[in-house]
Amino acid sequence: MTPYGMGVKPRDLDRMTLLSAPTLNPAGDRVVFAAAHPSFAVDRQVSRLWSVPTSGTEPPRPVTRGTSDTAPQFSPDGRTLAFLRGVDGRAQLAIVEASGGEPRILTDAPLGVQGFTWSRDASRLAFVARQPERGRYGTLDGVSGEQENPRLITTNKYQANGLGYTRDRPRGIYVMDLPPLDDEPWLAPVGRAVEAEEPEPRADLGGRRGLPPAWLLTPAGADCGQPEFSPDGRFIYFAAALHEEEDADLRSMVYRVGATGGEPELVAGGPQDHLAFRHPRFSRDGQTLFMFCEEVGPEGVDFVGQDLAVAAMPADGSRPPRRLTPPDADYTASWGGLEPHGEDAMLASARVRGAGELHVIREDGETEVLVDGPRVVNGAVEQAGRVVVIVSEPTVPSELMTVERDGLVPLTDFSRSLREEATLVHPQELVVTGPDGQQVHGWVFLPEGPGPHPVLLNIHGGPFSNYGWGFFDEAQVYAGAGYAVVLCNPRGSASYGVAHGRAVKERMGTVDMADVLAFLEGACDRLPSLDRQRTGIMGGSYGGYLTAWIIAHDHRFSGAIVERGYLDPAAFVGTSDIGWFFSEAYVGSDPRHVAEQSPYEKVGQVRTPTLVIHSEQDLRCPLEQAQRYFAALRRGGVETRMLIFPGENHELSRSGTPWHRRQRFDAILDWWEEHLPVHAKDPENGS
Repeated sequence: MTPYGMGVKPRDLDRMTLLSAPTLNPAGDRVVFAAAHPSFAVDRQVSRLWSVPTSGTEPPRPVTRGTSDTAPQFSPDGRTLAFLRGVDGRAQLAIVEASGGEPRILTDAPLGVQGFTWSRDASRLAFVARQPERGRYGTLDGVSGEQENPRLITTNKYQANGLGYTRDRPRGIYVMDLPPLDDEPWLAPVGRAVEAEEPEPRADLGGRRGLPPAWLLTPAGADCGQPEFSPDGRFIYFAAALHEEEDADLRSMVYRVGATGGEPELVAGGPQDHLAFRHPRFSRDGQTLFMFCEEVGPEGVDFVGQDLAVAAMPADGSRPPRRLTPPDADYTASWGGLEPHGEDAMLASARVRGAGELHVIREDGETEVLVDGPRVVNGAVEQAGRVVVIVSEPTVPSELMTVERDGLVPLTDFSRSLREEATLVHPQELVVTGPDGQQVHGWVFLPEGPGPHPVLLNIHGGPFSNYGWGFFDEAQVYAGAGYAVVLCNPRGSASYGVAHGRAVKERMGTVDMADVLAFLEGACDRLPSLDRQRTGIMGGSYGGYLTAWIIAHDHRFSGAIVERGYLDPAAFVGTSDIGWFFSEAYVGSDPRHVAEQSPYEKVGQVRTPTLVIHSEQDLRCPLEQAQRYFAALRRGGVETRMLIFPGENHELSRSGTPWHRRQRFDAILDWWEEHLPVHAKDPENGS
């Protein structure tokens, strides 16, 4: 493959730094955040904590020297910083003085810690950790994973992509008292001290080797998460599905349990409710409990295209939660994160026509938009009136900014190295009207030069997801190789309202196919530099589905790439981690109707050369989806290859190991160079 221009190359992956988890001290004048990037040197993601004043008067500086430090949180009094540190490949809870010093590890959770929160008096920490069944996951010396006892499966919910089996390692919520930061380091007793040592008090976790004891508060065997201390510290609120029918629906509820133990009490939701509730957060004044809620229908599984809403209820429980965000908006408010704002409101991000806006939502339902425009907010926090956000833009992977009256002011410039090494492409926004009058919104990334450029039609996953205004490494790499990249959000996508998201329910491959093809044709009509005679098509997950479906019905494309595809709905039901509810919700349960929407049933119509890419440990769209589709293509005489990545799951393209991500890009570009070369050959001289 011949490099093209100065665009982004696969080797530039390690220049793409992503920021996360901003936390402000109580004065609002200093923010700490995590910065991570893929490292080819160690073939994994490397992350550490950084700090920068919100005044912008100093550049950011590292806070920690770890290589797997994430999720920082200032204590409410601002004296201590807690975070997660990778220890022997597992995240453990750590603390360090906010002014600096040597971090102290607090936990030795056998499967790591997944999240935590502070009590308001900064005396306690509640954290989430998985509880491995005895004899599994290395808890019994000499018993490897291959030697473990067999698993008896009796439930729908027993596995998860990127994790594996779940019932034998549920998430529990633990609480610990914060130890003094100035304690002397623990030393293992030797000699006479061993005989004189007092027996250690029993604890559910910790309490040995100098680690503070931690106590499990939630029911053993239950899967619980998202803890939040009550303002007075007496209770911990959390989200879980503890009802008897939890294995048959998607309902989750908000409970509370005493911070010293007791039986969980139901706070919001119920087994007969049509809503799922999660992520409880208290307002700073302690008067209101905010949370997310999502419509799941009377059977508890009708999730297709549903809006994630913000709800609130009085902290005293005097009335049930009330939805605050509109159910009939022309955008999908798939709110991300809930962070206190002022005394009685929350910050939340919303997906609106491909943008990620930041809204303030008050307990009376009043909403204010703080950040909008061609960007995506991926994190936000507020203290003392200062709002700090993490923003991604088409040519900016991730930067920290403050929200000022006259706009956003950058505090970091981690993308500088990438900009200096490569020319980044800013996309052109287009709206195309299809044959049935539907408006299709999307973008085109144009490479350097006048063209004509070969065209790659990319289709996103989901389907209830969307392309947007954030940085997209794939579009930059393909444009950097000389391709015009066409992206759009057909019906079924998020960020355009519930009706738009539900338009493909039990009609997959109909209006969504019409929309992406209409957008491709419209883009070629409007942009003369696009070569409509030389096009390729590709997509992952649902995008793999629609790619496979389209090439069975439309033979214009020079080549196709079907990646981690949802290709055989009938087989998906018994193999995918979400197969027990997802497939029937989207394509129905009638076998004939399912077959009418199945790419596998139409594979005999395919004529397009097709590269199939999949990951060996994909539990979302299991490997056999790709294997059966690949075998069927071969039986049909279609030119095809299959590329399988070991050790990776459904998230390969987003969070796979750096070398696998780079090899994936190289394989994709090699395929397109073979079937859709940037420089078309002259038919007269063959060059």
